[in-house]
Amino acid sequence: MPDVTAVKIDELEGFYKGLFLKARSSLGVTSFGLAVVEIEAGSDPHPLHDHFAEGQEEVYVVLRGTGTMEIEGGEEIALDADTLVRVGPETKRKITPGPEGVRLLSIGGIPGKPYEAPGYSEVGAPDPLAS
Repeated sequence: MPDVTAVKIDELEGFYKGLFLKARSSLGVTSFGLAVVEIEAGSDPHPLHDHFAEGQEEVYVVLRGTGTMEIEGGEEIALDADTLVRVGPETKRKITPGPEGVRLLSIGGIPGKPYEAPGYSEVGAPDPLAS
């Protein structure tokens, strides 16, 4: 029997107040981090942050819309369906949506280490930012 899982993005469970959607656990992926990031036009929910403490590098792929990624020091990278962006763990980044919003696939892992999923990223786990 084939080992395949398919899910509709619009049916994924959210966390971090809906900013991220639980793609990894919904698909049953265990070897790397995977989430859909959904940022509406005119909103500013994505903080300037890095992953230095855990050492995670990330790759971002635009699925829909456009935006910009601000990199510490003032550099900006245009986010569109023709651009892939990798960010190292020590680099601060912030995503701002374009006029129609942006939907991104975020893929992450720690080089040289097995992936350990954070508990809040599991389907059914409570949102760590829920009040």
